[in-house]
Amino acid sequence: MLGEELPFAIDITEIDGFDDLHHAGGILKDAQERAARVYHAGETHFLINGSSVGILSAVAGVTRRGDTVLVARNCHKSVYHAIEMFGLNPVYLMPGFDLSLQLNTEVSAEDVRTALKKEPGIRAVVIVSPTYDGVVSDVEAIAEAVHEEGIPLIVDGAHGAHFGFHAYFPEHSNVQGADLVINSLHKTLPSLTQTALLHMNGSLVCRERVRRYLHMLQSSSPSYLLMASIDSCTDLLEHRRAELFGPYVERLIRLRAELACLEKLQLIETERYDRSKVMISVRNADISSRELCQILLKDHHLQMEMAAGTYILAMTSVGDTQEGMRRLAAALKEIDERCSLRARGEAEGMHSPLPSCPEVVYNSSDAEMLSELEGTGKRRLTKKAVQFRDSTGCIAAEYAYLYPPGIPLAVPGEKITKEAASMLQWYDREGFSIEGLKNAQYIEVWMYE
Repeated sequence: MLGEELPFAIDITEIDGFDDLHHAGGILKDAQERAARVYHAGETHFLINGSSVGILSAVAGVTRRGDTVLVARNCHKSVYHAIEMFGLNPVYLMPGFDLSLQLNTEVSAEDVRTALKKEPGIRAVVIVSPTYDGVVSDVEAIAEAVHEEGIPLIVDGAHGAHFGFHAYFPEHSNVQGADLVINSLHKTLPSLTQTALLHMNGSLVCRERVRRYLHMLQSSSPSYLLMASIDSCTDLLEHRRAELFGPYVERLIRLRAELACLEKLQLIETERYDRSKVMISVRNADISSRELCQILLKDHHLQMEMAAGTYILAMTSVGDTQEGMRRLAAALKEIDERCSLRARGEAEGMHSPLPSCPEVVYNSSDAEMLSELEGTGKRRLTKKAVQFRDSTGCIAAEYAYLYPPGIPLAVPGEKITKEAASMLQWYDREGFSIEGLKNAQYIEVWMYE
C-alpha cells in the first residue's frame, strides 16, 4: 500500500525488471491479467490518463473516419471529443427524463433497437452506465439489441468501478455483454487520481486496433506511482472485498434510512440505481442546490461532489467512515428542519440535463474545419458570439457544459435547442460556472452572412 510520505522510491521508469506498459511482458502483464480476472473481463488495460483516454481509444478502435455512431446524449465530453478527433457522425439517443425528479433516467434498449433499424450504417453504440448521477441502464438488454446488428457496445462505466463486488450494487457491464467498458478506479475506489481501466470482451472488437490507439494516446512514460496504485486497488478487490464492502454497505443502508425521513429536502433515486450515490433534491424546499452545497461546506465542513439544477450529489466510497456518514445525515436533517416548503409553481424553470434531442447540422470535425476557414471567404458562414437568450436555433461553434458532470449542453455543429438556451440562461443566473465558452454569457455560433 502507498504510505503517507511522497513515494519517490517507486517513482521509477522502465528499468530492468519493471516491465513496460506499452509492451507488457512481465509484472505489468501479470497485473493487468489479474485486473481482468477480478473484473471478469476478456482483457484489461491500465489507464494512467483517466477514463477519457480509454473512451478515446475505444471509440477510435472500433470505427473508421466518416463512420456513424449511436451515442447517448448524456455522455461525458470525452465521447464528443472522440467524435471530433476521429471525424465521426453522431446519431443521438436520448435517455428518459423523469419530470418529478427533474432527472435524466436510463437509456431504453427498445430505443436503441429502433435507432439501429432506422440508421443501418451505425458502426458502434456508446452509452454511459452508471451516469454521473448514479442512474443505471439495462446493459444486458442493450447489448443484446446492439449485437443483433453485429456491432460493438461501448459502456462508459467511469463511475461503476465498484459494481459487481457486493449484491447491494448492480452487476458490472463486463458480465452483461458489453464489448468495451471503461472504469475510473479513482472515482469510487481507493486509487490515485487519473487511474482507470479499459476492459475488452468478446470477438466483435479488433483488440489490436484499440491497443494501438492506447499506445498513441497514453504517455510513453507512464507513471509507476499510478500503476502501483491500480495494482494496489486490484489487490484489495481480490483479497479484501468482503472486509471492505460489507461494512460499507451497512453504513449506506443506515444513512439512506435516516435520509428517507427528510421532509422538505428529498432523497431521490431511479428504479435502477447505484445507491453509493446520495442525491438530495431541493425541488420542494425553499433553498437552491448551490445554497445547500455552500451551507454543507461552510457550516458543516462537508464537500459535495456536485450541485445541479434541482439537486446535490454526494459521492461515497468504501473509504467513508460511519462518523462521516453520521455527520452528513445530521447536517441534512438540521438544514431540513430550518427549510420551508417551496411555494407551488416556484420550481418552474429549475433545470437538469438536456431533456430534448438537438439536430446535428455538421459533425464536430466539420465544424472545426469551418472554424479554420474563418475569414478566407470560401463559405457563406461566419462566427458570431450571441447571448444565451438569442441562441435558440443557432448552430453552435463551441462547447458549453457544466463541470461536473461534463455533459455538453451544446456541441459544435448542433442546433441549440430552446431547452438548452433556457438552461444556459438559468445556470448563468444561478451563478453556475459554464465551461467551454470563450466569453461568459455568450456562446459562439455559426451565422449565414
